[in-house]
Amino acid sequence: MNVLIVGNSERAEEVATRVATWLVDHGHRPFALASDASTLGVDSLHTIVSVGDAGDLGLVVGIGGDGTMLRAVALLEGARVPVLGVNVGLLGYLAEVEPTGVETALARFFAGDVHIESRLVLDVVAASGSATRSWRALNEASFEKQHAGQTVRLRLHIDGAPFTTYQADGILVATPTGSTAYSLSARGPVISPEHDAILITPLAPHMLFDRSLVLRSDESVEIEVVGQRPVGLTIDGQEAVVLQPGDRVTCSASPHPALFVRLESRRFHQVLKTKFGLADR
Repeated sequence: MNVLIVGNSERAEEVATRVATWLVDHGHRPFALASDASTLGVDSLHTIVSVGDAGDLGLVVGIGGDGTMLRAVALLEGARVPVLGVNVGLLGYLAEVEPTGVETALARFFAGDVHIESRLVLDVVAASGSATRSWRALNEASFEKQHAGQTVRLRLHIDGAPFTTYQADGILVATPTGSTAYSLSARGPVISPEHDAILITPLAPHMLFDRSLVLRSDESVEIEVVGQRPVGLTIDGQEAVVLQPGDRVTCSASPHPALFVRLESRRFHQVLKTKFGLADR
């Protein structure tokens, strides 16, 4: 099987060496993008320029924190390839195993002794005049002001019908996975990732209606920039484009979810408790 290793920090080097060695010893071919390979420094990696150069991928191993997992999902561009996360970051909310368990996890994956978990992803399409651009968001699409001390005006449409115009620092359109990311810091609700839903959370709204909305996953969300101020669009923490007044962005549930390798059945509330250090009282 062709396996892509994703990771570009020095902390990932030792784990990447072990992963590549295990894969080669068991007859598989490990690949890495050139930018990652130069950091990881593993001789047995086949260096590629783009993910498509790896041919028919069967697995992605993400070695790092949650940012690495987000990047791994983005690199796949909707391909139905599962991602195994190895946590060498801080929180590691999306990762499945710690470095000490990586060989066991690989052995179980190739033996078919794992569960593949599906997570909703947003298709985000921005229209500016006749031009369009698109992205995939596992956590959120963030619409935010460009300058301190100002607010922006963003009109929310749901299934083509105007809902309201927010005057705020911005708006987040998030997935259930993203409900424990940026949206959580904006006091949005925590949603189990097993739900199919779209979450709308305003950022510091300057208006009486300041609540989050939880929509069905089959409801289309459109954000229109109104007023005179530009708005920055960020996808999963990566700056995407600066939107101008009149620009519109559609966010909808993708037919191509993200897939994660799970060794055991995960009870969301227990994972939440562990990762956030919640105590019994």
